[in-house]
Amino acid sequence: MERKATAYWRGSLQRGRGDVTTASGVLKNIPYSYSTRFENAPGTNPEELIAAAHASCFSMALSAALGSAGFEPKALDVSATVELIKEPAGFTIRSSKLKLRAQVPGIEIDKFNAIAEDAKKNCPVSKLLNAEITLDSRLEGAANPTTSTKPSNGAQSSAV
Repeated sequence: MERKATAYWRGSLQRGRGDVTTASGVLKNIPYSYSTRFENAPGTNPEELIAAAHASCFSMALSAALGSAGFEPKALDVSATVELIKEPAGFTIRSSKLKLRAQVPGIEIDKFNAIAEDAKKNCPVSKLLNAEITLDSRLEGAANPTTSTKPSNGAQSSAV
């Protein structure tokens, strides 16, 4: 299975403009530019698109993993934050921070955390990204709600 998107750019980096379109037509000639990437002008940017891809991929991977374990999620609310950082050698993306708020009837917190961590490591977009991927998850409605934040590469992180 292949999915396709196209990007068309015109002009210099700082004065130019581009548009992105997906084969499905959901995105059609959506503008992107220096100002949408670095100055918050209307339009999109690569980091926003990566964040959308990661959040949606993780939510589907987690739903599948929960289903395989015999649980049906009532709700999985996922956000991803991708940050573009300027370094001496140029710009880089160092992390994708997933944030999950879930309602999964009947699941124990330890089981939920284990399934969520596995989904974080194994969703196709997580596998694609060469970055630290963190997961901040909270199971709502649990008897002892806790937050678990663990990076995928063994680095230290703190709970939010």
